[in-house]
Amino acid sequence: MAKNKEGGKPFEIPRPEFPKRAVITGGMPYGNKELHFGHVGGMFVFADAYARFLRDRIGKDNVLFVGGTDCYGSPIAEGWRKKVADGEFEGSLTDFVQRNHDKQQKTLDDYGISPDIFAASGLGRSKEIHAEVTDWFISSLYKKGQLNKISTMQFYDEKAGCFLNGRQVIGKCPIEGCTSEKGYADECDLGHQYMPENLIDPVSTLTGEKPSMRPVTNWYFKLRDYEELLKNWIEMLKKRKDVRPVVCKTIEEFLKPPVIYIKREFEEKYLSLKDQMPEHEYFEEPKKPSFTVQFRTLSDCDEAVKVLVNNGIRYRTGKTLVPFRLTGNIEWGVPAPVMDNVEGLTVWVWPESLWAPISFTQTLLEQRGRSRDEWKDYWCSKDSGVYQFIGQDNIYFYGIAEPAMWMAQQESDVKTADPAEGEMQMPTIIANHHILFLDKKASSSGAVKPPMADDLLNFYTPEQLRMHWLGLGLGQRSVSFMPKPYNPDAKPDDADPVVKDGLLLSNVYNRMVRTAFYTTQKHFNGIMPSNTPSENILAEGKKAVLDYERHMSKFAFHQCTYVLDSYIRNGSKYMAKTIKEDTPAEELSQALADLFYMIKIAAVLLHPLAPFGTEKVREYLQVGEEMWSWDNIFEPLTFFVGEGHELKFLPPRTDFFTRHESQFETAEK
Repeated sequence: MAKNKEGGKPFEIPRPEFPKRAVITGGMPYGNKELHFGHVGGMFVFADAYARFLRDRIGKDNVLFVGGTDCYGSPIAEGWRKKVADGEFEGSLTDFVQRNHDKQQKTLDDYGISPDIFAASGLGRSKEIHAEVTDWFISSLYKKGQLNKISTMQFYDEKAGCFLNGRQVIGKCPIEGCTSEKGYADECDLGHQYMPENLIDPVSTLTGEKPSMRPVTNWYFKLRDYEELLKNWIEMLKKRKDVRPVVCKTIEEFLKPPVIYIKREFEEKYLSLKDQMPEHEYFEEPKKPSFTVQFRTLSDCDEAVKVLVNNGIRYRTGKTLVPFRLTGNIEWGVPAPVMDNVEGLTVWVWPESLWAPISFTQTLLEQRGRSRDEWKDYWCSKDSGVYQFIGQDNIYFYGIAEPAMWMAQQESDVKTADPAEGEMQMPTIIANHHILFLDKKASSSGAVKPPMADDLLNFYTPEQLRMHWLGLGLGQRSVSFMPKPYNPDAKPDDADPVVKDGLLLSNVYNRMVRTAFYTTQKHFNGIMPSNTPSENILAEGKKAVLDYERHMSKFAFHQCTYVLDSYIRNGSKYMAKTIKEDTPAEELSQALADLFYMIKIAAVLLHPLAPFGTEKVREYLQVGEEMWSWDNIFEPLTFFVGEGHELKFLPPRTDFFTRHESQFETAEK
């Protein structure tokens, strides 16, 4: 409660509002591998928890959780080629993707990740619909004048006699300050974009030779035209409490005045040529190995680059907007529409992965016997929300390229950062910081290889891992994942942080539920007491619900786990104080009514985070799925089942949440 400004009667803080409909989606895993722990622990678990929450909060019929495998692109084609060459796989490229897609689906099932559809951009019916949506999306941009046909230089391996795709060239990223160890044809593995000719020290992965460059023609989205609108959008995002600072900070880095960093050794040469460049500012920065020149416009920066290249001056560019390439010439891709007599192109994987969730939405609607056109009710309505869960490395694509292309699809020639009803609405981007592994960014080249998601289930239950990852606070900062079985520095007596976070469920809450059931079976023949919960119990439950709801509206999952930790532990203390062997029957009946109320509130709040155990709780309570609905969240269980309700018999030593069997073996040793 808070007081109003006049010092009058207290008023309740307004509860957060949620949309009438919602789409939840996330970054798509490539179809060249199984899911590693970062896919699940850094993104999927968070998307699933929010999707489950919204199903309970606004009704499951109003929520579409769509995901899928990213089937196309050079990483997949190259991965398949290498495995076939090494004798590790037999079958077609489609077979390779299908195998990995099936494995990804199984992993999600094992973790309780619950997309309404886990489709695939290159398989089955979702492939057909994705090709149609891709054709529409690009053709629509072309008709609206939002594309440029640009001839650029592409890497060509003279020895192999072929053009090289994006992953068949490796060099150093040209973006100043980039720490990437892998720069590919026009993007590095940290997501920085640049023109191919700017890649430093390129080498062909096919022959090890330095490739030449030959001209190719492709379609590019006019991303640079949206600089001012993106700035407007950022100002809107800064006012919102549900947008993480890393999103705004990263986007703004690409919207600063364009700069070029020139090595100090070329300073004299630059001074002799500076008058040939467009007007710019010079910053000496004596303590750095390079100096900086800043331009007013991106086109001025481009002209300056030409002068530097023609005179052999080495440089790096700052983060900036570059034309966003939509097409390429690799065979394994979605066919691009034929426009302006340009044929034989495929769509670059990154753009088509941005609108793939729209394709998957249409595929899901069709599966449910609904019109595919209903996708607009979710993506083009102000009554709906689109929530995209990603890692911070992908903010450039989801936070710059995607919103700009969404704006470009507006029918009016005058575009806006706040689309009208009926236009594609701006998504809410929930970007997690890096989930590190043993204090380092996960890398397969490290001394200790990070685990695949399936491997972790040999040591932990899915719900132990879900609760641990959700509690890490990845929305605030990069945090290390330190599973004891994979940590060579862990001592035998050290606590396992994953197990520790799971104890709230396997020990504390589990004991509360078991005690309530066994006491009811022993003293009340399994009939749940019908007493109205005590006023203080109702008040504590209401506070927990409202705190949790407020944190969830801002995607503060770690804060939600804190609310649950406090609420459940307080419930455990209340149980220990009131439910004893010598407690009089009348007092025991009231204590059990209070305890069942706390169990119910905790179960509803835990349901998005730990679905397996909470569903088991509901099963033994003998209550329907309406228990999860927030429409009646403050009501006791008797609201749903009436008085004289008989619980399902709970056999001795039955657990609702437990530790992994390997942890019992460790304890015995």
